Amino acid sequence: MRALTIAAAQYPIDWLESFSAFEAKLSRWVEDGVRQGAELLVFPEYAGLELASLSGREAAGDLKRSIAAVSTHLPQADAAHAHLAHRHGVSILAGSAPERNADGSVRNVARLFTPDGACGRQEKMMMTRFEREQWGVSGGSELSVFDIGPARIGIAICYDVEFPLIARALAKAGAEVILAPSCTDTVHGYWRVRVGAQARALENQCVVVQAPLVGAVDWSPAVDINRGAAGVFGPPDLGFPEDGVIAQGEMDEPCFVTARLDLDAVARVRAEGQVFNHRHWDEQKGVASAIRVDLAAPAREVVIPLTPIRPNSRPTSPLDGEASRKKRLRNSSLKSSDRRS
Repeated sequence: MRALTIAAAQYPIDWLESFSAFEAKLSRWVEDGVRQGAELLVFPEYAGLELASLSGREAAGDLKRSIAAVSTHLPQADAAHAHLAHRHGVSILAGSAPERNADGSVRNVARLFTPDGACGRQEKMMMTRFEREQWGVSGGSELSVFDIGPARIGIAICYDVEFPLIARALAKAGAEVILAPSCTDTVHGYWRVRVGAQARALENQCVVVQAPLVGAVDWSPAVDINRGAAGVFGPPDLGFPEDGVIAQGEMDEPCFVTARLDLDAVARVRAEGQVFNHRHWDEQKGVASAIRVDLAAPAREVVIPLTPIRPNSRPTSPLDGEASRKKRLRNSSLKSSDRRS
């Protein structure tokens, strides 16, 4: 059996007085996940924003300046993640962070570190209203699937998992597990991501892992309130729980939620499941565009003619009507003969 133990973090963002404080916190979390048997650790969307605190409150408290502050410390943070992945023999999806590119654009990027020193990057594709309208973060343009040995991994950052075609592209490229690091400031937002995660697991007959930021801070307008619970979801089908929930955390509590995944179950459900969502996806292309039918418009009045019943007459039946029709035809035929003679 091909298996993979995943630990999804319900991770609280903290104020950090020094980079060594960040290293110590990250080390504690990774060691805790490793003690629970994790081979892949998943940290949330925008967890990397706590690096902005290293540049002071003015920088951390300003949306634009916080991006520059985080970018300053990202190389060190990447090195810390790579070191811990190698030291413990695990793969780590680091908490995503805003990153300014050479052209001045800003992307929300998650990095996946493997034990052998490799690093993969995935940009968030779809931006929320906050990211577009207030923060100036732009969407990415490329999706990747990463083979980490035990499994093929796709990444759909938060809002991305609410869009079916993104996850479908990952599944078509071979993804067996889709990681969905998230950051939501309301319970509504948490449920949007969770419902999206479960829907993508159903559609693609794969595993989707949600890992949220939790807690509140008073120094960042971007991540001041964070709600959520980690979850590991599969299709409600052969080899998976009846409701598709493999593991689920307690709301807003800092912790890891771990699950041992049978990766062969993904291939099995795609080949032998009660339904073939993954296989039948492309059949949707043949569906014609929907037409609009207005059933609310006033209906035309339909007049049904009624034959009056004479006094002392009996109601006619359909058979009576047929007999009358034949009689009329006979009379008509006789009259025609009369006219021809």
